[in-house]
Amino acid sequence: METVAPEEVGFSSQRLQRLNKIMQGYVDGGKLAGMSVLLARDGKTFFSECFGFADRRLGRPMREDNMFRIYSMTKPIAGVAAMMLFEEGCFQLDDPVAKYIPELDHLQVRGPTLVDQERPITIRQLFTHTAGFYGNGDEAYRNANLSDPDSTLGDMVDKLKRLPLSHQPGARFQYGLATDLVGRLVEVLSGQQFDVFLKERILDPLEMHDTGFYVSEDKLDRLAAMYGPRQGGGIEELDNPQVAHFKRPHTFFSGAGGLVSTMPDYLRFSQMLLNQGALNGVRLLAPRTVELMTENHLPDSVLPSYRSSARGEMGRSGGGYGLAIGVVMDEVELGTLTPKGASWWGGAASTFFWIDPENDLVAILMTQLMPSGTYPIRREFQVTTYQALME
Repeated sequence: METVAPEEVGFSSQRLQRLNKIMQGYVDGGKLAGMSVLLARDGKTFFSECFGFADRRLGRPMREDNMFRIYSMTKPIAGVAAMMLFEEGCFQLDDPVAKYIPELDHLQVRGPTLVDQERPITIRQLFTHTAGFYGNGDEAYRNANLSDPDSTLGDMVDKLKRLPLSHQPGARFQYGLATDLVGRLVEVLSGQQFDVFLKERILDPLEMHDTGFYVSEDKLDRLAAMYGPRQGGGIEELDNPQVAHFKRPHTFFSGAGGLVSTMPDYLRFSQMLLNQGALNGVRLLAPRTVELMTENHLPDSVLPSYRSSARGEMGRSGGGYGLAIGVVMDEVELGTLTPKGASWWGGAASTFFWIDPENDLVAILMTQLMPSGTYPIRREFQVTTYQALME
């Protein structure tokens, strides 16, 4: 992608120094080891900066080609995969999931006592986290080891069919592993493993050659280290199974949070969405399909539960959720400079992106700090971006 001066695309270089100051402040203050930030407008990169270290212990400075565990920023990619099959007539959004994954029929629902489902789970509800599935923070889900790296999405379904839903399908927003089931749906409908489908249909066509479910040995020196808050202040490096399995081949290809990527790779994906489904002559989706994905699909009755539980600092009044991606419905209520019609999401390690069709803008933040929301860096990134937009 072409790189230009900010002024060529209507931004102020002087005002963007405020963004530099805030990001460098996180490093200097010991709150983050390092980060990469990228802004592109009109298909041209006008701001790309790296701060601090990808690995503080080894003294490796942050570089543009560092690889990051993007966790839930996997979800929009899984959503695109499924919508490619939607365009091919493989399913309708309000089809019962059990039509394709029969193990998910007639699940029970948790409450004072277990009760039966009142209605089938639909595919739309998988996309929008309203099907009733928990995340791995639920004790029963943890005990079932649903996301065992050496299992498969099919194995997860076999375990999940024995566990109750958190609520009746469609009743509320419950953020969790539903997008893993979108990945399983892709497998069933395409006849391919989810990782193979992504590689052949999305990653290779978009030239996202550094994106995948694990980091090969020859690229491990580019994988950014993971950090978490240290008791007493500052940060410390994390090395646990949730973090370490990205360093080796495995067979659980999570659509909810399984990918590793780079800032340039994720820019290609984001620019494809901003271009309404195409990049450099490669079309993945029709424009209207992208519009459908990035419109709010949550009914008014469900929006309050979304806004009380959505990730990061964006889940409040004024926000909604489309098909595997968050959307801005009202920037005044949301309290951000990001305009209505923009779409966004973030990952568990504080990564973040948004696309803004009104201003033809892509913004990406890559870092590695768990949990997300430890600091208000996402909202600060948005404010310092738009305050530099002059035209």
